[in-house]
Amino acid sequence: MNKTFVYTTALTALVLTLQQNALAVTIPPGTTLAPSQELTRQVPAETESLDPAHIESWTGNTIGLDLFEGLTRIDASGAIVPGVAQSWTRTAPDTWVFKLRHDAKWSNGQPVTAADFVYAWQRVVDPKTGSKYTVLVEFVKNAKAIIAGKVPVTSLGARAVDPYTLEVKTEVPAAFFPQLAAMATMAPVDKAVVTKFGSDWTRPANFVGNGAFALTDWQPNNRLVVTKSGNYWNAPKVAISKVTYLPIESDETAMRMYQAGQFDYTYTIPSGIFNQVDKQFGQQLQKGLQIATYYYSLNNDEPVFKDKRVREALSMVIDRDLLTSKLTSSGEVPMYGLISKGTEGAAVFKPEWASWPMAKRIETARALLKEAGYSDAKPLIFTFTYNTNDLHKKVALFVTSEWRTKLGVNAKLENVEYKVLLKQRHDGKVQASRDGWFVDYNDAMSYFDLIRCGSVQNDQHYCNPKVDALIDQANQQTDDKQRTALLTQAHELAMNDYPMIPLFQYSAARLVKPYVGGYAATNYLDMRSSQDMYVLKH
Repeated sequence: MNKTFVYTTALTALVLTLQQNALAVTIPPGTTLAPSQELTRQVPAETESLDPAHIESWTGNTIGLDLFEGLTRIDASGAIVPGVAQSWTRTAPDTWVFKLRHDAKWSNGQPVTAADFVYAWQRVVDPKTGSKYTVLVEFVKNAKAIIAGKVPVTSLGARAVDPYTLEVKTEVPAAFFPQLAAMATMAPVDKAVVTKFGSDWTRPANFVGNGAFALTDWQPNNRLVVTKSGNYWNAPKVAISKVTYLPIESDETAMRMYQAGQFDYTYTIPSGIFNQVDKQFGQQLQKGLQIATYYYSLNNDEPVFKDKRVREALSMVIDRDLLTSKLTSSGEVPMYGLISKGTEGAAVFKPEWASWPMAKRIETARALLKEAGYSDAKPLIFTFTYNTNDLHKKVALFVTSEWRTKLGVNAKLENVEYKVLLKQRHDGKVQASRDGWFVDYNDAMSYFDLIRCGSVQNDQHYCNPKVDALIDQANQQTDDKQRTALLTQAHELAMNDYPMIPLFQYSAARLVKPYVGGYAATNYLDMRSSQDMYVLKH
């Protein structure tokens, strides 16, 4: 959503009001729906949680968008539309006022109010909660101070003016706030239910959400089932009655299940067979880029990675063109910086050496390792950890082979379950690991959470105060061009430190049955609520 702000010389107030009609699934005239409106969707791993305060993965957010609804939501095309809030106004650069609809209800029939959002956000930043994904709420005033234990949770800049009016003060001007308000982490939670059941409140028997669907069955590592909530405010316009999520880590297994009719919708396709799948399935193969980055996280606190020369050498010798054209080969784009193509607010990064012949890159990288104290007699040795998945294994084998054959580096491979890897990374117990970032909102700031000093998502443990200063300066800007210039400078400065190794921009290549309506390949955020879909007669 493009936003244009007009300032007056007489007033410091800035007003932006957005009010739209409620949007739901759009079914073309003459369409005949199937008698059974049920979907089976693949997710690549078991979700780490269904509690908005503890959701931090693509899987968790995807399911969360069915079970909860924030102030705003993302529609089928990827646009921001009204959710619980039917309108919002920006009354100053750092102030938003959201007007909530009066018919929004919890799945138990109780009304959803502004106080529910205040409670939920306070809970996310409360140190006692232990949330690992506070980066979105950190845009709300005083959130960081609360997380640090310096001020009470009640000082958070979110206030229920009345049951259906929420005022939000942000730490810095944040024109994109309505975008991040759509994420599962920003959803309300029912205080009475959380208080009564504690950590068990997300079990099916206890669960209460405010989304288009309610949780009816959850068998970890097996299946998770949601059914249409009759208490959802827009329920009459929701076609799908039931969604079954199956956590399948193997892309090959998922494709076989799709062919056998066990999936209507896969997460992705097996790597290296894009052309074959395209020929075999035709229009069932939905494809397009995502605003998302596949990268390798390097723990900068580890002795082997404290030296920038080591990190740069490892990045320099990876043939990303070969990786994306021959191995992943699903439309991915080689990347050398953290911020992907299509992101608003900063330019992509490409180092000078990216255009060198590989022989020169290898020679330079070897020299860097030698300067850092490594040689054939004293090779660089470390453990590389990746979560169980066919693609991740293939990429890891390719990259570690590049390091071994070109630099003599011995990277020992270790694979673990996704939830285990998440915890190990957060705890700083891995040296190098597979990682990926899907933006929560289309702005460069979503990426900078990974490299800002002290950020809970900064698993690289990288810190450059000059980078942070540029980001802070950019966040005070109200001029888009000045802000973009500063964030681009911050991105370049950070990437020249090589805190991580970006590899490629994700593609959204997946198989979707021809009878599934409402799927739009142009949704580059790849955040898709089941309420925007429907099943055609077939």
